[in-house]
Amino acid sequence: MARNVRADGRLDTGLVLVCLVLSLLALVSPRKTRDDVAGLLRTRILAPLVALEGRAAAVRAAVRTRSVVLTMRGRSLTDTLSLRAIADENTTLRGLLGLSSRLQDGFVVAEILPVRPGSEFEITLNAGSAVGVQAFLPVVNGAGLVGMVERVDAQTSSAITWAHPDFRVSAMSVDQDAFGIVQPHLAADAERWLLEMRGVPFRATLDSGALIVSSGLGATYPRGIPVGTVIGELSTPEKWARTYLLKPAVLPDDIGPVLVLLPARATLGVNGVWTSVSAADSAARAVAAAGDSLARRAAFDELAARRAVFDSLGADSLRRIDTVGGPSPARPVANPRQRLDSVTRRDSVRGPATPARSVPPPAEGRW
Repeated sequence: MARNVRADGRLDTGLVLVCLVLSLLALVSPRKTRDDVAGLLRTRILAPLVALEGRAAAVRAAVRTRSVVLTMRGRSLTDTLSLRAIADENTTLRGLLGLSSRLQDGFVVAEILPVRPGSEFEITLNAGSAVGVQAFLPVVNGAGLVGMVERVDAQTSSAITWAHPDFRVSAMSVDQDAFGIVQPHLAADAERWLLEMRGVPFRATLDSGALIVSSGLGATYPRGIPVGTVIGELSTPEKWARTYLLKPAVLPDDIGPVLVLLPARATLGVNGVWTSVSAADSAARAVAAAGDSLARRAAFDELAARRAVFDSLGADSLRRIDTVGGPSPARPVANPRQRLDSVTRRDSVRGPATPARSVPPPAEGRW
């Protein structure tokens, strides 16, 4: 038999003997002594252990509850983000489908591949020279200008976005009163993702919210692609020209799938492709407003006609009552002009006036 097994047996035997001795002492000791010892054991040894167990159970319940709450919040947040991402993606795809239906032809649909580290201002597309993509072609989506193709391979291509330091586009206001060059706003933090329009003539002023589109000058960007909207004027040392801060038409998170405009499409132009949607919305609002005004006018005309009929009936009743019982000053008298018009129409229909005849009194309860 191993030595540790023998040692464990002796220890167990010693503990049994100690318990027996304590039991005998408890039996032979007086009752008051037994109660004092039991109270001492309860207050000094058992009470702290019970309190410690209670605190441990409370902590375990709190941790479990907190874990359940955090799990539910995480699931809710995940569901919300996924739904929002799906909604944003659906909006982007609907805009792209509408743009492709308006363009009809002369473009290549491309998706964005995962971004390489250190190229936050560039995007990689899954379309290359095999489908007609060339360098210096504009990249757009349903909201406006995304960037320009820079390098082309057989199956992929690389494009710079509007936030790239080398990006430039000749732009103008929709009313063609202001022209300038749009480039990235090289600032810090969130302002880095804005644009600025430089070289605007000093006599040309742009209001906040004005739409800026590509002017078509140069050989890269056709005329009419939305670039951004005016936020406000920037203060610069140049006194002969103005500089405006723009909000990009396409935000970085809303790029999604894109269209690469081929040379044939750029030659044909894209005038009205993006502005037709806003024009259609404005036309729809104008038609709705016109319909509302016509409905109000018809309601007012019907009300006026009903009031005229009521007034004419009131005038006839007064004439009958006056013929039978004399004038009644307490009752309201109809408009003299309406009475003259009714008499004129009646004379024109019936011919010459005839002698007045007495009108029989109305039946009881008729009026």
